[in-house]
Amino acid sequence: MHLSRFPRLHLAHLPTPLEPMPRISDELGGPNIWIKRDDCTGLSSGGNKTRKLEFLMADAVAQGADTVITQGATQSNHARQTCAAAAKLDFECHILLEDRTGYHDEAYACNGNVLLDQLHGATISTRPADSDMNAEMEQLAQRLRDDGKTPYIIPGGGSNEIGALGYVNAALELIHQANERSLRIDHLLHATGSTGTQAGLVLGMEAMNSGIPVYGVSVRAPKQQQEEKVYGLVQRTAEYMGYSPDLVAREKVVANSDYVGEGYGLPTDAMIEAVKMLARYEGILLDPVYAGKGFSGLIDLIRKGHFKKGENVVFLHTGGSVSLFAYPKIFGLPEYS
Repeated sequence: MHLSRFPRLHLAHLPTPLEPMPRISDELGGPNIWIKRDDCTGLSSGGNKTRKLEFLMADAVAQGADTVITQGATQSNHARQTCAAAAKLDFECHILLEDRTGYHDEAYACNGNVLLDQLHGATISTRPADSDMNAEMEQLAQRLRDDGKTPYIIPGGGSNEIGALGYVNAALELIHQANERSLRIDHLLHATGSTGTQAGLVLGMEAMNSGIPVYGVSVRAPKQQQEEKVYGLVQRTAEYMGYSPDLVAREKVVANSDYVGEGYGLPTDAMIEAVKMLARYEGILLDPVYAGKGFSGLIDLIRKGHFKKGENVVFLHTGGSVSLFAYPKIFGLPEYS
């Protein structure tokens, strides 16, 4: 698996740390929990999208683009990292933000990722919930072409066969780290949304015959829909890399949608518990939309005995803690005067 065959820019701080979490492991009384710190990739406070953007922005450069367009929810981590990558590479950047939660208070609309989008110099426009965001991006791209620009469209979450290469590479990185410290990984779990992270990890782990199952905790779509989307991207990415699209068996793609709650970006009590626990036991900040719900799933699965005592479970932290500042009131913390 020689990923250097594909254009790539080196934007991330890699390798990200792989750390044990002994205090929370003891508290939950189940497996040994490790954390892969992809919140530490470096670009504009870090996150998983930076790995994808290394390949996507390289493709934009190769195509002679001068402008990037992407989309996401109001508090999109992907949008924030795309804005930062564009600033670093002197690209014009246009962000379309979809109102998926219905929140319009000042903290949510103006703080967190939105504040950083603006600091990076992006042009931001909003769209109502359930808009056809791909069509909206294409319309904007055509207007920019008419103005003499050369735009490059990055899909939501950076999740296509080019972006997924970032997480094929992350699988290689994680296996190397585990081998170096003689760590047998029994399970790898993470929050899954736009599918690129899970698709890349599944493909990378299977191509290496690692024997490590990848378990996605969905933050938006129902189980069947999420698994089919992930598997479709696994097949397209495998083919893009020169493998058979059937390299990975369908049953290797697992997504659990029990922890979404009322919807994407809407807080749950379990997420709030997970964010507080990791902050207070390990000094690590999760975000309320992705990693918080992903870790809430891990906590519940441990309590139900899904993961056994003595096993080693790695939680991939996808980043996004800056969005905590968009949800300041949900944690029930005391106010100080």
